[in-house]
Amino acid sequence: MKKGVSFFSFGQDADLLEAARQAAGAGYDGVELVLSESGSLNMKTSDADVLSLRHEIESLGLSICAVGAWNLWENNLAGEDLKAASHAQDIIRRQIDLAALLGADTVLVVPGWVGTNFAPGIVPYDMAYNNAQERLSRLAPCAQAAGVSIGVENVWNKFLLSPLEFRRFLDEINNPFVGAYFDVGNIIYIGFPDQWIRILGEKHIKKIHFCDARESQAGLGMFVDLMAGDVDYTAVMKALRDIGYDDWVTVEFLPNYRNFPYQSIINARLSLDTLLAIP
Repeated sequence: MKKGVSFFSFGQDADLLEAARQAAGAGYDGVELVLSESGSLNMKTSDADVLSLRHEIESLGLSICAVGAWNLWENNLAGEDLKAASHAQDIIRRQIDLAALLGADTVLVVPGWVGTNFAPGIVPYDMAYNNAQERLSRLAPCAQAAGVSIGVENVWNKFLLSPLEFRRFLDEINNPFVGAYFDVGNIIYIGFPDQWIRILGEKHIKKIHFCDARESQAGLGMFVDLMAGDVDYTAVMKALRDIGYDDWVTVEFLPNYRNFPYQSIINARLSLDTLLAIP
């Protein structure tokens, strides 16, 4: 498995090249870039500038494993606001274009929300399910044409709260270019990540995020360094090996060292060596 670091771990205004240099120095194989509305990789960044960024990152010996999007938290793909939902679809289309330009094979997509602390509004669960499914189905041909998979992430959105439901959601879309971007730490408060991995299986899991959290703490403060929380990584690694997963493992976390923003990725890289050595 290849080791990546997600730029969700830094602010939207992070210096992408400096972050990439730090990732290379820490010994990662690749990085997950993140689209925003106003950061250095945004909706208006030209294709020429994107290709230049790719060249700079690859010159550091790194690959680009995926492309996420900050601005999907501001635009509910599953919501009733058609303007916001339309913009969410535009964001995902641009993610797909960027991934193709950057040599990445997956985009990380927040599928919308029923409710969340990060964005306003509450959507009826059944409506959110139908809306998200319909809109992702519309985007699937775009992804397929580009050879880029849409990885739907399990996030704190009060939505897709069971591995059985998540699997059904993807089965009903029924496109091999729409799958799961599974974060093992995000569901520690509602389930067991090794069970989710086995239920979603190799058929659906496109990419994996590693983070860690303490189940007894609610909110953003629950996230801690790898191996300092309650994720059973021995069970996680066994489940990944059992389903034959051999793709990127990308760390994502909140910066825990305020005055040393890159210390977390150094610690996480060393922890990855230990975790990926588990048989």
